[in-house]
Amino acid sequence: MDCPHSSVSCSSWCRVIVMKSDSFHSEPPPNLLLVVSGSSGAGKDAVIDRMKELHMPVAHVVTVTTRPQRSGEIEGVHYHFVNKQRFHQMVEDGEMLEWANVYHNYYGVPLFGVRDALNSGNDVVVKVDVQGASTIRRVVPDAVLIFVRPPSLEELERRLRSRRSESSAELAVRLSKTVHEFEQLSIFDYVVTNHPGQLDEVVEQIRAIIVAEKLRVHPRRVILCDDDM
Repeated sequence: MDCPHSSVSCSSWCRVIVMKSDSFHSEPPPNLLLVVSGSSGAGKDAVIDRMKELHMPVAHVVTVTTRPQRSGEIEGVHYHFVNKQRFHQMVEDGEMLEWANVYHNYYGVPLFGVRDALNSGNDVVVKVDVQGASTIRRVVPDAVLIFVRPPSLEELERRLRSRRSESSAELAVRLSKTVHEFEQLSIFDYVVTNHPGQLDEVVEQIRAIIVAEKLRVHPRRVILCDDDM
């Protein structure tokens, strides 16, 4: 039968595309490396703690630091506390994904922790300052960078004062640095605002980010600096 409005038969121009069932099968999305960052006092620890409390299926890799342990902090939960000699040895041995000197103390993300968590089939979350996030963006381009910010500088100052862990001079330095850190938002993929009393909303936004990332047509693939992949 001829096609309407044409003298060319359907058999000569119509094609039936037959797809094999295998074409609809897809590999599970690769595991993500989530980098939660932001200014001091923005609420990074609170966000990650709440993610744990809500049993989000994300492995948290604990940061190593040389700063003194604060009241209420638990070794291996909030940080791994080490002396400067041990920290520098870890850096020399290539055991850090990233590290930085922040306010005269060293902080670093242990590479083995990230690798082990990814290899066990988990998405991974790490907490770093903005300087650390910039480093991870360079060494792991497909990491998902999330900037946590306070609703205002006034709220940030209130939070810093309430924890009573900095002197007035140290507080001034942190607030001044915050302005510079806000100027680096362009290196991040997402920004969430941590309003007082709305921590669960921030966590739900991060959950939505994870879902969206898992649905990407071209998924991110985390390749660590010494992987042979």
